[in-house]
Amino acid sequence: MKRPITTLFMLMSIDGKITSGSSDRLDADQDWKLVKGVKEGIQQYYDLEQCTDLWSLNSGRVMAKVGMNEKEKSTFKTPVSFVIIDNKPHLNDKGIAYLCSWLKQLIIVTTNKNHPAYTCNEDNLTIIYQDEFDGKLLLNHLANEYHVDRLTIQSGGTMNGYFLRNQCFDYIDIVIAPILVGGKETATLIDGDSIASIDQLHLLQGCRLIKSQTLENSFVRLCYEVLK
Repeated sequence: MKRPITTLFMLMSIDGKITSGSSDRLDADQDWKLVKGVKEGIQQYYDLEQCTDLWSLNSGRVMAKVGMNEKEKSTFKTPVSFVIIDNKPHLNDKGIAYLCSWLKQLIIVTTNKNHPAYTCNEDNLTIIYQDEFDGKLLLNHLANEYHVDRLTIQSGGTMNGYFLRNQCFDYIDIVIAPILVGGKETATLIDGDSIASIDQLHLLQGCRLIKSQTLENSFVRLCYEVLK
């Protein structure tokens, strides 16, 4: 099926963590700016993020963690559009209103018929309802209905695990921060279900290194092509 070319673009620790701990009150975007040895160079990640695709996929949980539900409407309009997967929901009507005021286009993907997005009247808001989440079908829909050619994925470890197991990644672009986090319950770059037998080795995906870049303040950027 036709789908966008996808890139997993993430900030992670040396030990593969993408957040500070197991609580949703903790978040790498907020916390690592306070850590000596990390705060000095972390802006490089956000500078690189400005050069990613004009379509970005994320989760409602991540959006809530970074404070979207507390923001007032934006007076600045970005050319970027978001696809946000949100079932619980994690986003509320204020968060959705902020995102719509800030983004060119917002697509909410949900299995929740009572999602607050249904009560929002925003011209640039689209809701895609699925009885059960189907990421491969979603990517096909984005390519064919919304003409999304390239998509940056920045979701959490569980959703990233889904995309890995369904072979939805084309490229990996990782910025490694000089920090060790630890904690077996702390989210990593890719979580989700583990394989349990040698018969499932086809669910693993090899990668080819495209670029290795030493950044300032001991940060490293690694770019890979995922082998098919």
